[in-house]
Amino acid sequence: MKNYLNFETEIKDLEIELEKLKDPYNQSGLSEVDTQKISQIQNELDEKLKMVYENLDPWQTTMVARHEDRPKSKFFIDNLFEDFIPLSGDRFYGEDLSVLCGFGKFNSLSVLVIGQEKGEDLDSRIKRNFGMMRPEGYRKTIRLMQLADKFNIPIISFIDTPGAYPGVGAEERGQAEAIAKSIECCMKLKVPTIAIVIGEGGSGGAIALASSNKVLMLENAIYSVISPEGCATILWRDPKKMLDAAKAMKLSAKDLLELEIIDEIIAEPSGGAHRDKDLILENVRIALNKNLEKFKQMSSEEIFDARKNKFLRIGRSKGFMSNLNELSSLNSDKSNFNHILKSRKIFVAGFGLAIFVIGLILYFL
Repeated sequence: MKNYLNFETEIKDLEIELEKLKDPYNQSGLSEVDTQKISQIQNELDEKLKMVYENLDPWQTTMVARHEDRPKSKFFIDNLFEDFIPLSGDRFYGEDLSVLCGFGKFNSLSVLVIGQEKGEDLDSRIKRNFGMMRPEGYRKTIRLMQLADKFNIPIISFIDTPGAYPGVGAEERGQAEAIAKSIECCMKLKVPTIAIVIGEGGSGGAIALASSNKVLMLENAIYSVISPEGCATILWRDPKKMLDAAKAMKLSAKDLLELEIIDEIIAEPSGGAHRDKDLILENVRIALNKNLEKFKQMSSEEIFDARKNKFLRIGRSKGFMSNLNELSSLNSDKSNFNHILKSRKIFVAGFGLAIFVIGLILYFL
């Protein structure tokens, strides 16, 4: 049984009508398939899907990213990689089933694959903690990323999590420290790293594994510092204002590409990735192959510098850096800096003079 979102009512009606036409023997009085009517309804359905999904607002995009039928990390790992060998445990505490890790082959190239996994049904979602990683999960990925770095093996991560697990036990075992160490490890690697946001990319739980050379996003995925509901609760004390929050947060792939937070958008089938899993699988395969080919011509130092400069460049396009291509040197434009410093001195002097005048007035009064 298909699952529909609340803005897909017309799509649902058309698909139900289409299914009835394709199986006329369940309808009294019908004994043959009306191919002309089926073709007409199919065209209407295609047009409706295209119109609706080309005009999604940020909150509707969030709902699509969370769709329970959306392909998960396990689907991509099972179908994109050969000879995948899962590895478990962080060698400190235990295993975290919310993240799948292991070595496999992509087009005969050995790679380390990391996938945040939400689960397919209620039992598997509870087992995998709805994709919310605990400290042992991050420490497991750190252990394997360091191993991949040692043997010069590229790393591919599939990001799909509402955020790191906020439970008491996780905090007691050092959740924040584990996330920070994971980010640090990602930034230190000398091997190519590619992260693909396939559903939700939530908060530090996502950035811990998405500090990569290339950050790709599926067209209807989201990537944000907090969920829209959480943002609305903090700013307006009203979780129902999630649409306003989603708009303000710029969490869609289109907005993030414009802000240069991500590097590429992977197109989805009309109606979302869950409507044609074979097509989205092929699109991801093409994107991965293209990006891995680019890294073959780069040395380990060039890969490291490219990643460092990528993150240093974020938010600096309108700053006072002299050369955005050499951000690791952190050289600043002295003329702009001196102008800012001069402006601050004028402000401080003016503020001091105003205080002095007010003091004199109060004294003589």
